[in-house]
Amino acid sequence: PTEWSVSTLANESYFMLLVWLLLGFVMYYLVFRWDKKQRIGRSVFAWAVMLALIFATSLIWIRESAGTIARDVSKEIIASGMNQEIVEEKVASVAASVVNNTAFQFFVVLASLSIIFIIYLIVQKRHQTAVADKNIAENSSQAKSTFLSNMSHDIRTPMNAIVGYVTLAKREKDLSPAVREYLGKIEASSDHLLALINDVLEMSRIESGRMELAPVPTDLSRVMSDVRNLFSTAMASKGLSYKVETENVTHQHVLLDANRFNRILMNLISNAFKYTPKGGSVSVVLSETGSDEGRASYRLSVKDTGIGMSPEFAARVFDAYERERTATVESIQGTGLGMAITKSIVDLMGGTIGVVTEKGKGSEFIVTFELPLDENASGKGIDEADHTDADRIFSGLKLLLVEDDPDNMKVAKALFEEAGFEVDAAVNGEEAVEMVAGSTQDEYAVVIMDIEMPVKNGYDASKLIRSLKNASLSSIPIVALSAKAFSEDIAAARAAGMNAHIAKPLNMERLKKTLAEILMKSGRGNDAGSN
Repeated sequence: PTEWSVSTLANESYFMLLVWLLLGFVMYYLVFRWDKKQRIGRSVFAWAVMLALIFATSLIWIRESAGTIARDVSKEIIASGMNQEIVEEKVASVAASVVNNTAFQFFVVLASLSIIFIIYLIVQKRHQTAVADKNIAENSSQAKSTFLSNMSHDIRTPMNAIVGYVTLAKREKDLSPAVREYLGKIEASSDHLLALINDVLEMSRIESGRMELAPVPTDLSRVMSDVRNLFSTAMASKGLSYKVETENVTHQHVLLDANRFNRILMNLISNAFKYTPKGGSVSVVLSETGSDEGRASYRLSVKDTGIGMSPEFAARVFDAYERERTATVESIQGTGLGMAITKSIVDLMGGTIGVVTEKGKGSEFIVTFELPLDENASGKGIDEADHTDADRIFSGLKLLLVEDDPDNMKVAKALFEEAGFEVDAAVNGEEAVEMVAGSTQDEYAVVIMDIEMPVKNGYDASKLIRSLKNASLSSIPIVALSAKAFSEDIAAARAAGMNAHIAKPLNMERLKKTLAEILMKSGRGNDAGSN
């Protein structure tokens, strides 16, 4: 008769199982070990499933093989007429084989568990390392952002006084030509310094991935009108022909980050102005190229007849810190960041930017982009007032100026009074809240609020004013005038209930324009047409 035991069946089966198991372990471990990008992030779960399959198949195999052996042994016993001692011997042999092979299976399972535990430890270590690296990166990014914000604030605050005093000094009568020239050079140098600060801070935010867009309802025709007015005097003084046009723009009311878009225009037009000699021309054209389902496509062209670029430099013009090395270019101030910043903003908008240029014949920068339409826009809005109209709107109105820096207070107070306002002053947010709460209805037309102040900052003060029970006082327009000028600062001002944010150094023309719009919308400004 055939000698049956579990070992007889197990040898080949276990060999096959062991080979498959070892090959799987080795291959899976190697893949896991060299998984530098950590694609196998849930390896422990994969091994647990694998182990469950091993248990299931092993149990099925033991049940079937043991049942087969038992049936065959019974047949032999019946056929051979074995006595009890022989039967007991056979059963004991079967039992010993089952125990031995079960012990072997237990060893295999134990080895599997050990490998799984090792892999689990590796996964845990990777996870802990990744979390630690993430925390370090976030802390570093936050520290860098805090540093940049503080640096921006600390530089802009004294610059505000410099620019303000120069503005006031230039309005004095009987200035000698030499003094007027000196003031003009100080003003130009201040503008250049501010541009450098803005470029460095913006580039730092781009490199840290913290630059974001904040779309708001925007009138494209007004944006183009503003940029025309901004550069017209400088273009004329240099003897350049300058035109700003819109072509086929049927959808002018859009949702756009106006500040970032203005930065694109400013960088491109400034470049054209700097690199175009006297007698040349600069043209800016915005055209609509199509529209569909609440969105419209646009093309912006800024073309000049300036010095142009070599093909080699044109290929690198959008790289940070790049400037073409020629005698003409070296004599013109610049950081080499403007085009890199411009491209980063265009990329954020989902658009494209390119350049067509030829040495000695000029350059044309072409930007294409798509914007969602402002479906809630109605009409053209409030027409922006010129200087005379703005002064009429402000004449006799009282504003509350909240500023803790004495020099900035003195400069701002003088400029607002020159614009026609009566000015009350507060040196911190707490004092501002008390003055507004204690004022009569419509006593103050607007509050000009600094942000960084002792006792109570501008954000907290604005929130308290908005919480006043008197509706006339709680709805008073509040405009932030602050050296904190990042996008998150502007968003925080809005969240605190402020109507607008103006960055220092103080640009009085921009502030007048903003105040005129806010006051006319709120019904607190004088009717310019009635005076």
